[in-house]
Amino acid sequence: MGERCSWCGEDPLYVAYHDTEWGVPEYDSRALWEKLILDGFQAGLAWITILRKRENFRQAFGGFDPAVIADWDETEVLRLLADEGIVRHRGKIEATIGNARAFQEIEAREGFSSFLWDRVGGAPIQNRFTGMDQVPAETPLSKQISKDLKAAGFRFCGPTIVYAWMQACGMVNDHMVTCPRHDAVAAMA
Repeated sequence: MGERCSWCGEDPLYVAYHDTEWGVPEYDSRALWEKLILDGFQAGLAWITILRKRENFRQAFGGFDPAVIADWDETEVLRLLADEGIVRHRGKIEATIGNARAFQEIEAREGFSSFLWDRVGGAPIQNRFTGMDQVPAETPLSKQISKDLKAAGFRFCGPTIVYAWMQACGMVNDHMVTCPRHDAVAAMA
């Protein structure tokens, strides 16, 4: 058995995330939206910070239900800014509310999942990296998806955030080929 991807280190929470979630193809629109929002909150921080606060985020943001969040106003922004269990960043909180509205428009028009997965032909891109130095921070595809999301009204979704999100939700399989999860995730495609 090979070694798991080095980025997850030894932290049990990070290892569990790597071993059960990261890179697994996600097709549920709401779950894809939640992951994109969390990746936006991660900007400038380590992912482990968000992972440790993820349950707090879910509670504070009404289970990441876009239909609920889309109706929020300044009262909810102030409530969230006072919540020590999440990352308290006004711009990211306000972006989440706006992103919920943008999600609803895309979901009603064509489905958020289809809007995104159609860009990879409905199946994950299978990369075959042997070293972390080969993994890009962004790609032409993540730049295009970022541009498309921004055109639809999303914020905090730059190309680097989008690529990290694509990795997390399995649009690309970026497990190292030496990692036991590479083949397991590839089989899910």
